[in-house]
Amino acid sequence: MTGADSCGSHHCVTCGDDGVPMTVVLVDEARGLALCEDADGTRATVEIALVGAVAPDDNLLVHAGTALTRLEHAA
Repeated sequence: MTGADSCGSHHCVTCGDDGVPMTVVLVDEARGLALCEDADGTRATVEIALVGAVAPDDNLLVHAGTALTRLEHAA
């Protein structure tokens, strides 16, 4: 296996860190930021430029303070 398959889909091959699934709590569209919360309840400000418009309850994969992609809601 190579690339993302060998490390898991949430693993950064560049720096070795893991992406963190987070849920959007609040959005500041003017600044391109969202307040997000992880599964443990820890909140962080996240840049959202790479994923476009987001709304509360959207799930994002966050790495180094930047949302990289949207995640599907768990069924």
